[in-house]
Amino acid sequence: MHQLLFWIVFNVFVLVMLALDLGVFHRRAHAVKFREAMAWSIMWICLAAAFAVLVYFWHGRTAALEFTTGYLIELSLSVDNLFVFLLIFRYFRVPGWQQHKVLFWGILGALIMRGIFIVVGVGLMRRFEWIIYLFGAFLVYTGAKLFRSKEMEVHPSENPVVRLFRRWMPVTPDFVGSKFLVRENGLYATPLLIVLLVVETTDILFAADSIPAVLAITIDTFIVYTSNVFAILGLRSMYFALAGMMEAFHYLHYGLAIILMFIGVKMLVSHYYRIPTEAALAVVGVVLAISVLASVLHPQKKQT
Repeated sequence: MHQLLFWIVFNVFVLVMLALDLGVFHRRAHAVKFREAMAWSIMWICLAAAFAVLVYFWHGRTAALEFTTGYLIELSLSVDNLFVFLLIFRYFRVPGWQQHKVLFWGILGALIMRGIFIVVGVGLMRRFEWIIYLFGAFLVYTGAKLFRSKEMEVHPSENPVVRLFRRWMPVTPDFVGSKFLVRENGLYATPLLIVLLVVETTDILFAADSIPAVLAITIDTFIVYTSNVFAILGLRSMYFALAGMMEAFHYLHYGLAIILMFIGVKMLVSHYYRIPTEAALAVVGVVLAISVLASVLHPQKKQT
Protein backbone atom coordinates (compact mmCIF):
# COMPACT_ATOMS: atom_id res chain seq x y z
CA MET A 1 0.00 0.00 0.00
CA HIS A 2 2.86 2.37 0.88
CA GLN A 3 4.55 1.59 -2.47
CA LEU A 4 1.29 2.21 -4.38
CA LEU A 5 0.88 5.57 -2.64
CA PHE A 6 4.39 6.57 -3.71
CA TRP A 7 3.57 5.67 -7.34
CA ILE A 8 0.37 7.75 -7.22
CA VAL A 9 2.02 10.77 -5.58
CA PHE A 10 4.94 10.74 -8.01
CA ASN A 11 2.75 10.55 -11.12
CA VAL A 12 0.44 13.28 -9.81
CA PHE A 13 3.54 15.44 -9.27
CA VAL A 14 4.63 14.79 -12.89
CA LEU A 15 1.18 15.69 -14.26
CA VAL A 16 1.04 18.87 -12.18
CA MET A 17 4.47 19.97 -13.39
CA LEU A 18 3.52 19.30 -17.01
CA ALA A 19 0.26 21.21 -16.59
CA LEU A 20 2.11 24.17 -15.05
CA ASP A 21 4.67 24.07 -17.83
CA LEU A 22 2.25 24.16 -20.77
CA GLY A 23 -0.75 25.83 -19.14
CA VAL A 24 0.96 28.58 -17.13
CA PHE A 25 4.63 29.22 -17.91
CA HIS A 26 4.41 28.50 -21.65
CA ARG A 27 0.77 29.26 -22.32
CA ARG A 28 1.79 31.68 -25.04
CA ALA A 29 4.12 30.17 -27.61
CA HIS A 30 7.53 31.84 -27.70
CA ALA A 31 11.15 31.08 -28.45
CA VAL A 32 12.76 29.88 -25.22
CA LYS A 33 15.79 32.00 -24.36
CA PHE A 34 19.02 30.71 -22.82
CA ARG A 35 18.43 32.16 -19.33
CA GLU A 36 14.90 30.75 -19.11
CA ALA A 37 16.08 27.34 -20.34
CA MET A 38 18.98 27.29 -17.86
CA ALA A 39 16.64 28.18 -14.98
CA TRP A 40 14.33 25.27 -15.86
CA SER A 41 17.29 22.90 -16.36
CA ILE A 42 18.74 23.79 -12.95
CA MET A 43 15.29 23.39 -11.36
CA TRP A 44 14.89 19.85 -12.78
CA ILE A 45 18.39 18.84 -11.68
CA CYS A 46 17.66 20.17 -8.17
CA LEU A 47 14.35 18.30 -8.07
CA ALA A 48 16.14 15.09 -9.11
CA ALA A 49 18.75 15.65 -6.38
CA ALA A 50 16.00 16.26 -3.80
CA PHE A 51 14.27 13.07 -4.92
CA ALA A 52 17.54 11.14 -4.53
CA VAL A 53 17.69 12.38 -0.92
CA LEU A 54 14.06 11.27 -0.44
CA VAL A 55 14.91 7.82 -1.82
CA TYR A 56 17.89 7.66 0.55
CA PHE A 57 15.66 8.16 3.61
CA TRP A 58 12.91 5.94 2.16
CA HIS A 59 14.91 2.97 0.83
CA GLY A 60 18.48 3.56 1.92
CA ARG A 61 21.86 4.32 0.41
CA THR A 62 21.87 1.58 -2.24
CA ALA A 63 18.54 2.65 -3.77
CA ALA A 64 19.64 6.31 -3.75
CA LEU A 65 22.88 5.41 -5.56
CA GLU A 66 20.95 3.31 -8.08
CA PHE A 67 18.58 6.22 -8.78
CA THR A 68 21.48 8.67 -9.15
CA THR A 69 23.40 6.34 -11.48
CA GLY A 70 20.32 5.60 -13.58
CA TYR A 71 19.48 9.31 -13.77
CA LEU A 72 23.03 10.23 -14.82
CA ILE A 73 23.11 7.50 -17.49
CA GLU A 74 19.73 8.53 -18.89
CA LEU A 75 20.62 12.22 -18.78
CA SER A 76 23.97 11.68 -20.52
CA LEU A 77 22.37 9.59 -23.27
CA SER A 78 19.68 12.26 -23.62
CA VAL A 79 22.29 14.93 -24.38
CA ASP A 80 23.29 12.98 -27.47
CA ASN A 81 19.61 12.67 -28.37
CA LEU A 82 19.30 16.46 -28.22
CA PHE A 83 21.66 16.75 -31.16
CA VAL A 84 19.32 14.54 -33.19
CA PHE A 85 16.37 16.77 -32.22
CA LEU A 86 18.39 19.76 -33.41
CA LEU A 87 18.99 18.08 -36.77
CA ILE A 88 15.28 17.23 -37.07
CA PHE A 89 14.22 20.82 -36.41
CA ARG A 90 16.78 22.10 -38.90
CA TYR A 91 15.65 19.58 -41.53
CA PHE A 92 12.02 20.70 -41.26
CA ARG A 93 12.94 24.38 -40.62
CA VAL A 94 10.80 24.51 -37.47
CA PRO A 95 10.69 28.06 -36.04
CA GLY A 96 12.06 28.46 -32.50
CA TRP A 97 8.69 29.45 -31.02
CA GLN A 98 7.12 26.18 -32.25
CA GLN A 99 9.88 23.87 -31.03
CA HIS A 100 8.77 23.97 -27.40
CA LYS A 101 5.30 22.61 -28.24
CA VAL A 102 6.75 19.75 -30.30
CA LEU A 103 9.16 18.81 -27.53
CA PHE A 104 6.43 19.05 -24.87
CA TRP A 105 4.13 16.58 -26.61
CA GLY A 106 7.10 14.52 -27.75
CA ILE A 107 8.28 14.14 -24.17
CA LEU A 108 4.76 13.34 -22.96
CA GLY A 109 4.63 10.51 -25.50
CA ALA A 110 8.14 9.44 -24.46
CA LEU A 111 7.04 9.13 -20.82
CA ILE A 112 4.24 6.76 -21.84
CA MET A 113 6.48 4.69 -24.11
CA ARG A 114 9.29 4.53 -21.54
CA GLY A 115 6.81 3.34 -18.91
CA ILE A 116 5.75 0.48 -21.21
CA PHE A 117 9.37 -0.38 -22.07
CA ILE A 118 10.38 -0.42 -18.40
CA VAL A 119 7.50 -2.69 -17.30
CA VAL A 120 8.21 -5.11 -20.17
CA GLY A 121 11.99 -5.00 -19.62
CA VAL A 122 11.80 -5.59 -15.87
CA GLY A 123 9.25 -8.37 -16.39
CA LEU A 124 11.49 -10.11 -18.92
CA MET A 125 14.58 -9.86 -16.73
CA ARG A 126 12.76 -11.25 -13.71
CA ARG A 127 11.24 -14.12 -15.68
CA PHE A 128 14.14 -14.98 -17.98
CA GLU A 129 17.56 -14.49 -16.37
CA TRP A 130 19.35 -15.21 -19.64
CA ILE A 131 17.90 -12.08 -21.26
CA ILE A 132 20.44 -9.99 -19.34
CA TYR A 133 23.08 -11.41 -21.74
CA LEU A 134 20.96 -10.34 -24.72
CA PHE A 135 20.64 -6.80 -23.35
CA GLY A 136 24.34 -6.70 -22.52
CA ALA A 137 25.41 -7.85 -25.98
CA PHE A 138 23.05 -5.32 -27.58
CA LEU A 139 24.56 -2.45 -25.55
CA VAL A 140 28.12 -3.50 -26.41
CA TYR A 141 27.17 -3.68 -30.11
CA THR A 142 25.37 -0.31 -29.98
CA GLY A 143 28.28 1.32 -28.16
CA ALA A 144 30.82 -0.05 -30.66
CA LYS A 145 28.67 1.15 -33.57
CA LEU A 146 28.34 4.62 -32.00
CA PHE A 147 32.09 4.77 -31.39
CA ARG A 148 32.85 4.09 -35.06
CA SER A 149 30.36 6.68 -36.35
CA LYS A 150 31.83 10.14 -36.91
CA GLU A 151 28.66 12.12 -37.52
CA MET A 152 25.01 11.72 -36.65
CA GLU A 153 22.58 11.81 -39.52
CA VAL A 154 18.80 11.84 -39.65
CA HIS A 155 16.68 10.91 -42.65
CA PRO A 156 13.06 11.78 -41.75
CA SER A 157 11.93 11.13 -45.32
CA GLU A 158 12.94 7.46 -44.87
CA ASN A 159 11.03 7.07 -41.58
CA PRO A 160 8.53 4.20 -42.22
CA VAL A 161 5.96 5.62 -39.77
CA VAL A 162 6.04 9.01 -41.48
CA ARG A 163 5.79 7.43 -44.95
CA LEU A 164 2.79 5.34 -43.86
CA PHE A 165 1.16 8.35 -42.21
CA ARG A 166 1.53 10.47 -45.37
CA ARG A 167 -0.30 7.77 -47.35
CA TRP A 168 -3.15 7.78 -44.85
CA MET A 169 -3.43 11.50 -44.06
CA PRO A 170 -3.04 14.52 -46.40
CA VAL A 171 -0.49 17.07 -45.19
CA THR A 172 -0.55 20.84 -45.73
CA PRO A 173 2.44 22.25 -47.64
CA ASP A 174 3.32 24.77 -44.91
CA PHE A 175 3.08 25.22 -41.14
CA VAL A 176 -0.27 26.56 -39.90
CA GLY A 177 0.71 28.47 -36.77
CA SER A 178 1.31 25.95 -34.00
CA LYS A 179 -1.49 23.59 -35.06
CA PHE A 180 -1.00 19.88 -35.61
CA LEU A 181 -4.30 19.40 -37.47
CA VAL A 182 -6.47 21.75 -39.56
CA ARG A 183 -9.74 21.49 -41.49
CA GLU A 184 -9.54 22.59 -45.12
CA ASN A 185 -12.24 20.75 -47.06
CA GLY A 186 -11.42 17.81 -44.85
CA LEU A 187 -8.96 16.99 -42.10
CA TYR A 188 -5.31 17.76 -42.86
CA ALA A 189 -2.16 17.22 -40.85
CA THR A 190 0.43 19.99 -40.76
CA PRO A 191 4.20 19.55 -41.11
CA LEU A 192 4.39 20.20 -37.35
CA LEU A 193 2.60 16.89 -36.72
CA ILE A 194 5.09 15.16 -39.05
CA VAL A 195 7.93 16.63 -36.95
CA LEU A 196 6.25 15.29 -33.79
CA LEU A 197 5.96 11.82 -35.36
CA VAL A 198 9.66 11.86 -36.25
CA VAL A 199 10.59 12.93 -32.70
CA GLU A 200 8.37 10.22 -31.15
CA THR A 201 9.61 7.39 -33.37
CA THR A 202 13.22 8.51 -32.89
CA ASP A 203 12.74 8.39 -29.11
CA ILE A 204 11.66 4.75 -29.38
CA LEU A 205 15.08 4.00 -30.84
CA PHE A 206 16.70 5.98 -28.00
CA ALA A 207 14.73 3.96 -25.43
CA ALA A 208 16.12 0.74 -26.89
CA ASP A 209 19.55 1.89 -25.66
CA SER A 210 18.75 3.75 -22.46
CA ILE A 211 16.27 1.37 -20.81
CA PRO A 212 18.58 -1.70 -20.90
CA ALA A 213 21.43 0.54 -19.69
CA VAL A 214 19.47 1.56 -16.58
CA LEU A 215 18.24 -2.02 -16.06
CA ALA A 216 21.91 -2.98 -15.74
CA ILE A 217 21.98 -0.86 -12.57
CA THR A 218 18.73 -2.07 -10.99
CA ILE A 219 15.51 -3.89 -11.85
CA ASP A 220 13.52 -2.01 -9.22
CA THR A 221 10.69 -0.73 -11.45
CA PHE A 222 10.12 2.41 -9.38
CA ILE A 223 13.79 3.43 -9.41
CA VAL A 224 14.17 2.77 -13.15
CA TYR A 225 10.95 4.65 -13.93
CA THR A 226 11.62 7.69 -11.76
CA SER A 227 15.23 8.09 -12.94
CA ASN A 228 13.99 8.01 -16.55
CA VAL A 229 11.15 10.44 -15.88
CA PHE A 230 13.36 13.04 -14.20
CA ALA A 231 15.89 12.87 -17.04
CA ILE A 232 13.18 13.16 -19.72
CA LEU A 233 11.35 16.01 -17.98
CA GLY A 234 14.56 18.05 -17.95
CA LEU A 235 15.33 17.16 -21.56
CA ARG A 236 13.27 19.94 -23.16
CA SER A 237 14.78 22.81 -21.18
CA MET A 238 18.26 21.30 -21.63
CA TYR A 239 17.71 21.31 -25.40
CA PHE A 240 17.08 25.07 -25.44
CA ALA A 241 19.98 25.70 -23.05
CA LEU A 242 22.47 23.70 -25.15
CA ALA A 243 21.05 24.18 -28.66
CA GLY A 244 23.62 26.79 -29.57
CA MET A 245 26.63 24.83 -28.35
CA MET A 246 25.78 21.14 -28.80
CA GLU A 247 28.06 20.88 -31.80
CA ALA A 248 30.97 21.95 -29.58
CA PHE A 249 30.76 18.65 -27.65
CA HIS A 250 32.11 16.66 -30.60
CA TYR A 251 33.82 14.06 -28.38
CA LEU A 252 30.70 13.40 -26.31
CA HIS A 253 29.40 10.57 -28.49
CA TYR A 254 32.70 8.71 -27.96
CA GLY A 255 32.17 9.00 -24.20
CA LEU A 256 28.58 7.78 -24.52
CA ALA A 257 29.77 4.86 -26.65
CA ILE A 258 32.25 3.85 -23.93
CA ILE A 259 29.51 4.14 -21.29
CA LEU A 260 27.15 1.90 -23.31
CA MET A 261 29.89 -0.70 -23.81
CA PHE A 262 30.83 -0.56 -20.11
CA ILE A 263 27.20 -1.05 -19.03
CA GLY A 264 26.87 -3.88 -21.55
CA VAL A 265 29.95 -5.61 -20.12
CA LYS A 266 28.53 -5.07 -16.62
CA MET A 267 25.42 -7.00 -17.66
CA LEU A 268 27.40 -9.76 -19.38
CA VAL A 269 29.57 -10.46 -16.32
CA SER A 270 26.84 -9.86 -13.72
CA HIS A 271 26.44 -13.57 -12.88
CA TYR A 272 30.20 -13.97 -12.32
CA TYR A 273 31.20 -10.60 -10.87
CA ARG A 274 28.96 -7.82 -9.60
CA ILE A 275 30.37 -4.37 -10.35
CA PRO A 276 29.31 -2.14 -7.41
CA THR A 277 26.88 0.70 -8.16
CA GLU A 278 29.39 3.17 -6.70
CA ALA A 279 31.99 2.02 -9.24
CA ALA A 280 29.49 2.24 -12.13
CA LEU A 281 28.51 5.77 -11.06
CA ALA A 282 32.19 6.78 -10.88
CA VAL A 283 32.94 5.35 -14.33
CA VAL A 284 29.96 7.14 -15.92
CA GLY A 285 30.88 10.45 -14.26
CA VAL A 286 34.58 10.26 -15.16
CA VAL A 287 33.97 9.26 -18.80
CA LEU A 288 31.45 12.08 -19.27
CA ALA A 289 33.79 14.61 -17.68
CA ILE A 290 36.74 13.52 -19.85
CA SER A 291 34.69 13.63 -23.10
CA VAL A 292 33.34 17.12 -22.32
CA LEU A 293 36.76 18.39 -21.22
CA ALA A 294 38.40 16.97 -24.36
CA SER A 295 35.78 18.76 -26.49
CA VAL A 296 36.53 22.06 -24.76
CA LEU A 297 40.34 21.71 -24.88
CA HIS A 298 40.40 20.45 -28.48
CA PRO A 299 37.60 22.27 -30.33
CA GLN A 300 36.53 20.95 -33.68
CA LYS A 301 38.07 22.78 -36.61
CA LYS A 302 35.49 24.52 -38.74
CA GLN A 303 35.38 23.43 -42.34
CA THR A 304 36.12 26.19 -44.80
